[in-house]
Amino acid sequence: MDSTRSDPPAESPPVPESFLERHQRRDLLRFLTCGSVDDGKSTLIGRLLHDSGVVFEDQLEAARAASAKHGTTEEEIDYALLLDGLEAEREQGITIDVAYRYFSTPRRSFIIADTPGHEQYTRNMATGASHCDLAVILVDARKGLLAQTRRHAFIASLFGIKHLVLAVNKMDLVDYSEEVFDEIRSAFSEFSAKLVVNDIHFIPVSALEGDNVVERSSRTPWYEGSTLLDYLETVYIASDRNLIDLRFPVQHVLRPSEEFRGYCGTVASGTLRQGSEVVVLPAGKRSRIESIRTWDGELDEASAPMAVVVTLEDEIDVARGDMMVPPSNVPELDHSVEAMAVWMDEKELEPGRDLILKQTTVEAPAKVTDLRYRINVETLHREDAERLTLNEIGRIRLESPRLIAHDPYLTNRATGAFILVDRMTNHTVAAGTILERHSAEEVTSHPTAPDAATNVQPHPSSIVPEARAERLGQSPLTVWLTGLPRSGKSSIAYGLEKRLFEEGASVQVLDGENLRLGVSSDLGFSPRDRQENIRRAAELARMLNDQGLVVLAALITPTAEDREMAREIVGEDRYLEVHCAAPLEACEARDVEGLYERARKGEIRNVTGIDAPYEVPEDPELVLPTHEEELEASVEAVRELLASRGLSSPS
Repeated sequence: MDSTRSDPPAESPPVPESFLERHQRRDLLRFLTCGSVDDGKSTLIGRLLHDSGVVFEDQLEAARAASAKHGTTEEEIDYALLLDGLEAEREQGITIDVAYRYFSTPRRSFIIADTPGHEQYTRNMATGASHCDLAVILVDARKGLLAQTRRHAFIASLFGIKHLVLAVNKMDLVDYSEEVFDEIRSAFSEFSAKLVVNDIHFIPVSALEGDNVVERSSRTPWYEGSTLLDYLETVYIASDRNLIDLRFPVQHVLRPSEEFRGYCGTVASGTLRQGSEVVVLPAGKRSRIESIRTWDGELDEASAPMAVVVTLEDEIDVARGDMMVPPSNVPELDHSVEAMAVWMDEKELEPGRDLILKQTTVEAPAKVTDLRYRINVETLHREDAERLTLNEIGRIRLESPRLIAHDPYLTNRATGAFILVDRMTNHTVAAGTILERHSAEEVTSHPTAPDAATNVQPHPSSIVPEARAERLGQSPLTVWLTGLPRSGKSSIAYGLEKRLFEEGASVQVLDGENLRLGVSSDLGFSPRDRQENIRRAAELARMLNDQGLVVLAALITPTAEDREMAREIVGEDRYLEVHCAAPLEACEARDVEGLYERARKGEIRNVTGIDAPYEVPEDPELVLPTHEEELEASVEAVRELLASRGLSSPS
């Protein structure tokens, strides 16, 4: 023992207590590893655990023994065997089931889900993704992006994972080539532009040699980013969780005596507070929280994900599957939902099949009434389909005789997720996420009040639109400018308006933000309100076109369905879609108002590109790289498009 080392002063706190305090202050990151088979997922996590110093000696001895029997690294430890625990996994050298591991560092605690890469086990990967905050997607540097790489990236995005790490593994087998790394990074960046993920980190690693896993590698001097462990310890995830919307699904009614009635459950999101008013859905009855109880006693409040027993001040009928929410912040309540689903059954999905829907604590009969489309995971394009087969992903319409209280999955993962179970076999056949939008036919038909169809009759004008256009001497067209916030839509619209006006044209700009100060001042930024704002803009554009005017509509219009709705309302022969294709980083750089910064801090929600999706148009009439060209060049390009559609300068 070192004789110069002094004992700690008596007033210092005991070491165990200090350790526990530090441990309790650490937050938890749940992440998964995924990618194609043999990309080295289990080896990477085994190396991460080993180099972090969290593997016990007896585990190392067991791994050495297993390596001698099943290993693929000659006399060295096969780190994958620290994760692959099933005998079949060790014999075949693959991951079959999801392997969960817990470890911690002084900065953060972690739960790892090591998921299989084989396509037949895609359902296992989807299960792991549904519980994680971050995904580490491995790519073999020799092979580049594969179909399963893209599939796993899409599933991670589908299940609301906001942070992706693309770990380009086996760099030792390509001589740590910077060019190989850059090619893979460029290919994935192009692919991921269509995903609802805005935080992507690229790291060159060698799981076998330990390069850039825990320690920085001298063999990649061209890489200046963080190691994998550094990134995992520092990535910010606090704003990813829904701390605002109180949702308390009732799991069990506790009735030990006539004097006590409590409602057991786990707080799915938000915070329960004693004395606060709640509405019980689907019945809609109101009461107040009388008490919040746990095994350790009563609490003044409880937040997600605490399991508690709640009592109410009033005797009202509450049962399993009901949900307590604030009166001023309620979820959607409907018999049908639009959703994305991963099909997990050998038997194909056919609309109309009897299923059981499990969502929060609800179990209800349900049917898939429509398969909208299937996703091609290679291109992320939509494809017409009548069925979904094993591991395919598609958009469905799901209906149930029971009213379902739900939120969009991207807003609330707890109330926006579901599984479907076969009623005959009790097998889980699909996992899905509820979308934050409705179908075009629902949106276009919904705003009509019930009495309008019977009490209101249209009054057509005797002046046909063609006569008005002839009077003005121009072709009435609508240019629909879509893109991320700050991508240049309004600047182009007003620049083009000035030019057309100077040429003698009759033109009107419909700016999304200005509309919200007028005809849409009653709308918020929920998905349904956003769709209504777009619907109103499209109706205005149609009316102005009927008057012979050229319309320049500058709205984000984030989804393909929103743009399809606008095209249907305006009319195919008048509608020109222009995509302002500036990437997110360019839009953030020109955001002087601080919209994106506030969104990243969690101060505002539903900001497109941050916590609300933007679907890149697949086939617009014009694409403008507004981050690369001057405003005048963009204006000129749109002017040429109008000229090609018959809009010449009035004489």
